[in-house]
Amino acid sequence: MGSALTTIGLPVALGIIMLGLGLSLTLADFARVLKQPKAVIIALVCQLLVLPAVCFGLVLLFQLPPVLAVGMMMLAASPGGTTANLYSHLFRGDIALNISLTAVNSVIAVITLPVITNFAIMYFNPFDDQLGLQWAKALEVFAIVLLPVAIGMLVRRFWPKFADRMDKPVRIASVVILVVVIGGAVASNWELLVDNFAQLALITVLFCLISLAIGFCVPRMLKVGKRQSIAISFEIGIHNATLAIVIAQTVLGSVELSLPAAVYGVLMFFIAFGFGFLIRGREPSVVAAS
Repeated sequence: MGSALTTIGLPVALGIIMLGLGLSLTLADFARVLKQPKAVIIALVCQLLVLPAVCFGLVLLFQLPPVLAVGMMMLAASPGGTTANLYSHLFRGDIALNISLTAVNSVIAVITLPVITNFAIMYFNPFDDQLGLQWAKALEVFAIVLLPVAIGMLVRRFWPKFADRMDKPVRIASVVILVVVIGGAVASNWELLVDNFAQLALITVLFCLISLAIGFCVPRMLKVGKRQSIAISFEIGIHNATLAIVIAQTVLGSVELSLPAAVYGVLMFFIAFGFGFLIRGREPSVVAAS
């Protein structure tokens, strides 16, 4: 911890990712929520209430050390990642719903993430010298999450052609920077990651599978369409692990706190890919359409 690569590089990488999200958003993406409120409400209830409760139960079941327990809860509180849109596209989900959910979740997370993180810190008490993610620090979360999105949306609003031209370069730059920064962070904290990987692998895999399953099965049971259910599944199963890592390392100053998100951030892509084939194969018509 403390290297320029993580203290500066991680927030910059996340900022570019969120800027890229903003470049692809308009106010219509938020307004679209009103056109399919049932799917959105179900997704938000699963994301904001069900998943933290499930994660809390898993943490107690696995008896994780306090710091890792808080890290898992912070991960559960993080919004869906922008990669969910790609997976939704690959497996015939409702991409418009994904975009709307990512936008709404990113706004709501500014409040819910500090609340859930503070609850976890109060319950598990991992720090002797910190009170947790106080509201002054929550302003940092606001700056990290919403300011780049707002800037991207303003650019798209007033210079739409420029936003279209910049969309692909910004996406490529965000991936390259993120890979370099996380690679460097992993290398500098390799021993710590290896020591905790075995302890975190099973719980992160289970949490990812449960998140994806809840995101697909609950909407289907409540008569939400197949494409919308696929979108919700990826939206709540593919968390913005980068956001959790940035807050853990730069706002709360703990590398160990970021380990659950780091492990989840690697494993979730493989799990989500396999899960996508599983749910896509459940209906022959969808397979034929692909």
